[in-house]
Amino acid sequence: MGASNKLIDLRKLLAERFPHLTSPTTSTLPTNSDFLDRVSGGGLPKSAITELITPKQSAGSASFIHALLQSAQRDRHFVALIDGSDSFDPGSSDNAAFQHLLWVRCHKAFDAIKAADLLLRDGNFPLVIVDLVLNTPDELRKIQQTSWYRLQRLVEAVPTACLIINRQGMVASAQLKIVLENSWTLEALEREQPISDLRFQIQRSHLKSMIGRSSAVGAHYLGHDGACPSI
Repeated sequence: MGASNKLIDLRKLLAERFPHLTSPTTSTLPTNSDFLDRVSGGGLPKSAITELITPKQSAGSASFIHALLQSAQRDRHFVALIDGSDSFDPGSSDNAAFQHLLWVRCHKAFDAIKAADLLLRDGNFPLVIVDLVLNTPDELRKIQQTSWYRLQRLVEAVPTACLIINRQGMVASAQLKIVLENSWTLEALEREQPISDLRFQIQRSHLKSMIGRSSAVGAHYLGHDGACPSI
């Protein structure tokens, strides 16, 4: 085991053994969602994995990704989108937003996990998104929990927010789990700003900044909507 991995494991052990010595707040990356920013103390937690679960079809995860791109454009930071099934539609956002996007196009979930491993080791992206919504359940079942814990150890060492999007909760190491509860019709998708109808529910949080708040949260709404390099 390398020295950096030993340091990460030591930090994790100390945080578990002596939680009162850790910082009561978590550094976060703002999103376009007033709701998520409020309940998470500022946005997606950095140095942590957030799992966004979309159990229903047409739940709005693609719209949320575009909202995050708009947020990146506004705040002038970069986003790495690891597209697990090469399904991202760039036509749904303004071209200007793609100046802040690295689009990694994959066809298998296993390749997406390898790409996430590389980008988290790099540590230069404030936000890394792993979109596995359209990957098959059989593919996802083959991903071992050790892979998720490895990604957790990597992200803990860098100031990066890692967002993993899938149909079912499967990332045991995620510090924040959110459920996207929409099930939009074709008519709703054709509206000009369907992003305003996104409903989120906090399923689980291990973030100190959210203790005492997530239990009181039900569903809420996300504010407004928002040539890129690809691999």
